[in-house]
Formats: sequence, structure tokens, C-alpha cells
Amino acid sequence: MADRPDPVLTMTGIAKNFAGVQALRSVDFALYAGEINALLGENGAGKSTLIKIIAGAHQPTAGAITLDGVETRFRNPHAATSAGVAVVYQETSLAPDLSVLENLYLGSWEHKGGRVSWHTMRVQAAELFERLQMSIPLSARLGSLSKATAQQVEIARALLRGARILILDEPGSVLNDQELRSLHELLIESKQKGVAVVYITHRLEEVFRLADEITVLRDGVTAAVARADEVDEAWVIRQMVGRSVESLYARQETAIGSPVLQLRGLCGGEAFEDVDLTVHAGEIVGLAGLVGAGRSELAQCIAGLHPQTGGSLSILGAEVPATPWARQEAGVGYLPGDRGGQGIFSFRTLISNITLTTARRYASLGFVRRAAQRQAAAQAMTQLNVKPLLPDLAIGNLSGGNQQKALIARVLATEPKVLILEEPTSGVDIGAKEEIHHLIDNLVAHGLGVLLISSDLPELVGMSDRTLVMREGRIAGEIGKGAEPEDVMAIAFSSTSVKG
Repeated sequence: MADRPDPVLTMTGIAKNFAGVQALRSVDFALYAGEINALLGENGAGKSTLIKIIAGAHQPTAGAITLDGVETRFRNPHAATSAGVAVVYQETSLAPDLSVLENLYLGSWEHKGGRVSWHTMRVQAAELFERLQMSIPLSARLGSLSKATAQQVEIARALLRGARILILDEPGSVLNDQELRSLHELLIESKQKGVAVVYITHRLEEVFRLADEITVLRDGVTAAVARADEVDEAWVIRQMVGRSVESLYARQETAIGSPVLQLRGLCGGEAFEDVDLTVHAGEIVGLAGLVGAGRSELAQCIAGLHPQTGGSLSILGAEVPATPWARQEAGVGYLPGDRGGQGIFSFRTLISNITLTTARRYASLGFVRRAAQRQAAAQAMTQLNVKPLLPDLAIGNLSGGNQQKALIARVLATEPKVLILEEPTSGVDIGAKEEIHHLIDNLVAHGLGVLLISSDLPELVGMSDRTLVMREGRIAGEIGKGAEPEDVMAIAFSSTSVKG
């Protein structure tokens, strides 16, 4: 761009070695005032290491960094903060028991006459909130607000401290659609004020909604840089993984068998009612719908985790009581959508997490057969390519994709007949997403039935043999294989039922 100003920050030939492991080999990266740069790459590509170098938490092994054209080195986080760098992580670092105003100025109080000037801070904060169009009460206790609001406060705090470079690491992973829109509006406001923004995400729809520029890392090097309006998702995926987008949704030809799951008039209180649904062996049935349509509650009800207030549920033709134990014993496997809140036990080992639902198999005369339990976990990890292959490692130390594969291993250990997969690739990189898709396809090819719930509409219609759309707690329509995401949204927003 001929009229583009010089970059605020440039990084050239950045390398980082950790005890013989080459995390970064040669990264070139540039940030410009008033632009959003989407930093993309698979887990392990080097994104986290790069932003920790910018934040002063790591020192590069080689390479040069310039700030406003002057070579520099952020020796520690304080030096980076003083230079105007701020990082907002998935989990806020603010104090939940303090007010919004106290959090905004935590550690940097405004003083007047030797005393903390609350009036000055309130005026400054109110002016900033007005400029950013944020309507958050300054007196509110932060812990009483949503995660999205806490993120907004953290961004406002960074701007109050004069942040020129704002880095956001996977912020969308803990937000719903409305919260995400609010965050995006705040970032657009921030860049219009001249802030350079680094946005890390696995959700490509966010990239093309927000980014001015895209930087892709692969295997510790800069694989590609492009203006966001000059490329598409297929280009991004090719740069990230070196393969085409078509490989993401590749399916085998599979014969459709007899019904494995049948719902007739199933009701779940106020969440959903009168749901008729059938999943056959060898079939993937997609379930779509807007937030609040009842998809998650339906999935949990099938697993026996949400109250069933009416109707029937049958597995292989036999009606099954509405308890988690009965449903699992009958052949229902359920992968929850909230991996962190409902799935993993972060500080427990992979052995413990993978064998959680089958622990009885390894008990004998009041003792646990540890060797057998360990062998089963290791075998499952090998089959699903969970890395690193260290069964004693805490699952919280793994990447999102490997955590998800470990959870799928837990579900498969119960030998289900039908799998309820809720957001199976949420928060995982493109490579892990492809692995999970291939795993699902192989399971279906061997006779399992799958009910797939995903907010990623290309994934949903690309993987499913047919897709049902929920609206206001009911099945509003059905579309066949080869449908477009727009077809799903048309039914989700329509006031009439559709089948076809």
C-alpha cells in the first residue's frame, strides 16, 4: 500500500530455542497503527511463543525487533508494558472482587495532593467508555459480570495505560455470538484510535470479519502474509496446513443401516418439545440452530443429563430410562460442548481423564489395576494420535486439539452405538479439526450413528448426510447433503417449517 505508514513494530528473523526444541525458526512479523493483524497457525506453529516475546515474557534466541524504527528488546513484561504492549488472554487477569473502576486503575492509581483521586479516575474512565461506546457501570463488582464484559474492561484498562499494541489470544473461545459482536465493535473502535491489534483465533469467520492483514505461521516460520480482502478461507487453510480445504470434510461412501437412535415427541421442559429425530447406523445427522434454540439441552437430554419431561427415546429399538447410567449402558456416547467446564479435569492425568467412565473395569477386590488402566489409556492415545504420548501428564498441559481427542477417547471407551458430538472441533486448530473429522468418518464407516451439533456451519453441512434445524425448541426443517450454510440460516430465521 503506497500510502501505508511505517510499521509500529517489526520482527525480523525471530528464532527461539527451548532446551533443544526449536519453537521459532525464522519469523518475520509487522504491526501497523490502526490495523488488525490476524495471527494464524496450527497449535505448535509458534503463535504463543511469538506473542510472549512481544510481551517480554520470553527473549528471542536470534533476530531483530524494532519499535518505531528503533531496534529494541523487551527484557521483561514491565518493559513491554512501558512501551505500550498489552496482552489480553482467554482468562482475564483482573480481580473479580474489585469494582470495574478499581480494576481499570489497579496498580496505577491517579493521585492528587498525595491521595488517590477517585474523582479523576471516574472522569477519565467515563470519557474512555463513552469513546468506546461501552455502557458498563464503573461501580459494578467485576466478578458479577460476564466473561465478555471482563474482557472489555481489560481492553479498556490497556487503553487507559496508553497501549499502542493490543494482543488478544483466542478471545472468542469463551464468548457467545452477541458477546463476540460486542468485542469486535470494541476492537474496531480501538483500531480507529490508532491502536495496532494482534488477533489470534482458530475461527476463520472472525478473521474475515475483523482483520486488515493476515499472518500465517507454520512450523515456526512465517508461511505467508496477505491483505485479508485479497484472500479467502481456502487460501488460509492451504497456508496453515499445506493442504486444500476439501480434505477437511472428506467422507467415505457408507451404507446407511437400521435406526440406532429414535426420539418420538421428546420434551425437555421449557428448553424443547415434541422432537422427532432418527439417527441410523452409518449416518451423520447434523443439528443446527441459533443460540437458545435448544440444541445443547436436547443433546444433554439424550445423554440423560437434562430432564426428560415427555416423549420417548429408544436405542436399537428399545426404550431407555432417562438416567445417565442407563443411557450410557444402552449405547449413548456424549461429548459435551464445553470442554473446559464439562469435559476435562485439567489437573488430573490423561490416564484419569480417559478412563473416567470405565474405571470399574480396572477395579478388583477393592484395588485398582493401575497397569491395566495405564495400558488402556496409552492404547487409546495411540489410536487417536493424542500428543504427547505421556499418560501421566496432566491433560490441562495439552493443546485444545489433543484435549479434545482425549475426551473422544473417553467416550469411545464405553463402546457406544450412537455418538452425540457437541461442538467437537471448537477451539482446535485446522490440523486437529481434520484429524477429528476423519476419525468421525471412520467411526461412521464402521456402523456408528452420529448426531453432530456444531456452530461451524461449513463443518455441519460438509460432514452431515442430512441436517435438522431447531428453532425455539422445535425441529423447524431438514435439508439434505450438499446444502449451503445459507440454507441452514434461512430455516433458523424463518417462521415456517421446511423439509427438503
